[in-house]
Amino acid sequence: MSSEQVQAVERVRPPEAADERATLSGMLDFLRDTVVNKVAGLSDAQAFGRPVAPSALTPAGLVKHLTGVERFWFAIDFAATDAEWPWTDENPHGNFPIAPGDTLASLVADYQAECARSRAITAAASFDDLARGEDMAFNLRYAITHLIEETARHLGHLDLLREATDGTVGE
Repeated sequence: MSSEQVQAVERVRPPEAADERATLSGMLDFLRDTVVNKVAGLSDAQAFGRPVAPSALTPAGLVKHLTGVERFWFAIDFAATDAEWPWTDENPHGNFPIAPGDTLASLVADYQAECARSRAITAAASFDDLARGEDMAFNLRYAITHLIEETARHLGHLDLLREATDGTVGE
């Protein structure tokens, strides 16, 4: 595992009085940056540890899961790109597996790259555009709202895991 540590990023509060796109996209970006900040400063040993028994959740596993969720909802289901499927046949529902050679720094870099791809996909579409993936019937507005919910839910997990790991609390 690498000794390279993830650095915190600057978070920009979402606008409080803006149009729908700026409000929802701003909220999702704020939450995405919070994911990075929740794991910033952790060593690989801490990030891959399971601090809350009997749960198998780890901070690193949550980051990897959120990377797959971004890819699944935006690149695969919404945009119907040929992006690589994020999960294995053994783990088809995107649980939180860690692979040999994963490091927290590489997982966060992958997450940030996937978020950038998602931003590009969503910026090029209307909120009313329907998903182009096979058998998909949702619009972009639904996908963004779902990602806000999913990211926020897992940030709650990261709050607990981080506090159990090294006592760090806060935004």
